[in-house]
Amino acid sequence: MPPITIEPLTGTALEAALPDLARLRISVFRAFPYLYQGNLTHEAHYLRSYRDTPRAVLIAARDGDRIIGAATGMPLADHADAGQITNAPFAAEDIFYCAESVLLPDYRGRGVGHAFFDHREAHARAHGFGHSAFCAVLRDETHPRRPADYRPLDPFWRRRGYAPVPGVTAEFSWTDVGEARDTPKTLQVWMKRL
Repeated sequence: MPPITIEPLTGTALEAALPDLARLRISVFRAFPYLYQGNLTHEAHYLRSYRDTPRAVLIAARDGDRIIGAATGMPLADHADAGQITNAPFAAEDIFYCAESVLLPDYRGRGVGHAFFDHREAHARAHGFGHSAFCAVLRDETHPRRPADYRPLDPFWRRRGYAPVPGVTAEFSWTDVGEARDTPKTLQVWMKRL
């Protein structure tokens, strides 16, 4: 297989990669557990915060010139998701937020997920953050759309040093695939000391 190149992007390079990130989010998050029925209009609105936040980073994974995966991060205080987190025992100003991490299925199992975290955590440390966090959607084990071969990423995240923060969740709404309107979802906050 050809090598995958991975690089952190900021500023204008990050902005140029946002349309690729939008397409990846719509494609990858369509699968369980997110079941996200996205559209480019919503993506453009959501992703503009990365363009407008000086300390944001986008880690791009490429096969040749094609972006086949991406991960993002920014200070939690600068992200719209900060207001959705409840019962947080931390100040948003102290946390670097790893938002999305999306990779096309054919490229999984080649170490890209580790590289995504390595680069985001290095970026967070370079900006003086001592903790990194992300949110993961919670779906019932008996959910009708859960594939029989579904494997949660919890073991991978734990190997990276992350753990769920007890009692700390976020609530976001989006339209599930095949549904007509947004419904609320609960996401678990995971955190790591850097």
